[in-house]
Amino acid sequence: MATVFLTGFPGFLGSELVKRLLARYTAETHIVCLIQRKFRNLSLQHIAEIDEEQPGWGARIRLFEGDITLTDLGLSAAQLEELYQETVEIYHLAAVYALGVSRDLAMRVNVDGTRHMLRFAENCPRLQRFQYVSTCYVSGRHDGEFSESDLRNGQAFNNYYEETKYWAEIEVQQHMKKGLPVSIYRPAIVVGDSKTGVTQKYDGPYYAIQWILRQPRQAVMPLVGDPNRCEVNVVPRDFVVNAIDYLSAQEKSLGQVYQISDPLPLTVAEMVDVIARVTEHTIWRMPVPGWMAKGALKYVPGVYQVMRIEPASIDYFTLPTRYTCTNTLRDLEGSGITCPSFVDYADTLVAFMRRHPEISAEAMV
Repeated sequence: MATVFLTGFPGFLGSELVKRLLARYTAETHIVCLIQRKFRNLSLQHIAEIDEEQPGWGARIRLFEGDITLTDLGLSAAQLEELYQETVEIYHLAAVYALGVSRDLAMRVNVDGTRHMLRFAENCPRLQRFQYVSTCYVSGRHDGEFSESDLRNGQAFNNYYEETKYWAEIEVQQHMKKGLPVSIYRPAIVVGDSKTGVTQKYDGPYYAIQWILRQPRQAVMPLVGDPNRCEVNVVPRDFVVNAIDYLSAQEKSLGQVYQISDPLPLTVAEMVDVIARVTEHTIWRMPVPGWMAKGALKYVPGVYQVMRIEPASIDYFTLPTRYTCTNTLRDLEGSGITCPSFVDYADTLVAFMRRHPEISAEAMV
């Protein structure tokens, strides 16, 4: 039996990607999802939903309780040997996707976890590809254009999420140079589905949208940096998953790095205009130094409780980086898969937010 081994289920991208893999592979191929025990019930719920949509698919998903931070992935010797012999493809999505994460936790999950997955991959004799999901923000605060061939640019980092994803991708690229069959995908800021608005958490641009929605029709938005120069590169989940699903099935993607980003991102000023339109608010822009905005959210009593904006997110509205996606555009050509503009689906995201105020900004850890 052939097995596709995936981490990151039942996460936001992983849950959707599993459905694409089930559709692509024959019925004889099973998807093994490495999950944490605390997410077992949620995983079973997702599997039931998949099976309801496509009867029979649920039986092809196998859950293995484990932990990527452990050298043996938290699996028994018998489980590991079975997976070594059956695994033909690995999708490694599991990571701590939280800007305020501590360095210790980020190192254990993002760096050590990736090392352990690479070691697992080296023991799989039938392995055809190690598909690794990184992030555009391995760029840190690189000033200027950051391409798919860039990685070690001497950049500083905004937070430990960026730094540890950087070190993790270095590990992956080193293994790729040594001959491991690898493809790397770097999404920009991922938001909800462009057609349904569905999302698993409200972070990134959602912080700004929620802040506006909690105000009267005449709203105030503090802005840092130069809003007419700095870009916010957001991509909807369906585009990210469609791109990874398509590219990962292509022979030409072997050894490639893909920045899954918007080739025509909005500036901060343009994004604020879009948010004003879809929320039906008049937004008064208030220039504030970045250090003051972050400091107030971190240290001034009551400011965070009122605004509910993650202090670390402020950096992404002053980011001096522009992401190119030459490889992505080239290899998606003819597939019909393109990145929609935030302008075209922002109203869908806001409508979903209005219907689901219970969703938080908490990451799955």
